[in-house]
Amino acid sequence: MNTYLETFDDGPGGWMRVVDNVQPVAALPVRGGVIWSYGPWWVDYNHAPPGAGYLQLLMCLPTRGPFGEHYREMAGQNRFVAAGQPLDFTNARFTVRIKGELEPAGARPCLLVQGSVDGIVSGWVLTGQPIAVSQDFAEQTLHLVPDEKQWRCLGARHDRSDMYGVVPLDKILASVNVNIFLVMFPVTPRPMGTLAGDPHVLRAGKDYPIWPSSIAQGYVAVDTIRVEFAGKREPA
Repeated sequence: MNTYLETFDDGPGGWMRVVDNVQPVAALPVRGGVIWSYGPWWVDYNHAPPGAGYLQLLMCLPTRGPFGEHYREMAGQNRFVAAGQPLDFTNARFTVRIKGELEPAGARPCLLVQGSVDGIVSGWVLTGQPIAVSQDFAEQTLHLVPDEKQWRCLGARHDRSDMYGVVPLDKILASVNVNIFLVMFPVTPRPMGTLAGDPHVLRAGKDYPIWPSSIAQGYVAVDTIRVEFAGKREPA
């Protein structure tokens, strides 16, 4: 069995923060072998209804290169890609040792996997196995089974169907060739004031302000991430 193990003892290892659609790469601080992600986190509106809804992005690991200089400056060497880890996450076991303090506003920390098929990126959130976060470190293991009842496909907002869409879960798990995320989902941003248009056609937090109390606030700290793959290593 192949295993990816990241302890953050030597920097972020390729893990980063996505700021927004314009400047997507930002650094996450690492202190004492722990990577930290502090809110407020961007409200990702790329999957607003008719997609599955909004989410907040805590931390991200691209699973395939090449990588530009800015990414390397922010995230360091991507040890997942450098080690030639598999892209087949089918039935993998994802273990995270995590702590934090959250005001979740109805959202829950979850794992998101994304893959691209024929130019369409399809993201699936493991809603059936949310991640518990408390003030003390605790280890949890998620089983990435190809059971769509445990997942939610993000789809796309009205004007992003050229990039995002729905691809069957088994195809995405078999080739997670874009990235994996820790996210808050589902997020329900509430507009400040009265809007002249449909809030889902507009972009939450960009075209109109949202109440901070309506989205998740806080921080998470991750000590270890381990992925035990059920399949074979990708050929060199």
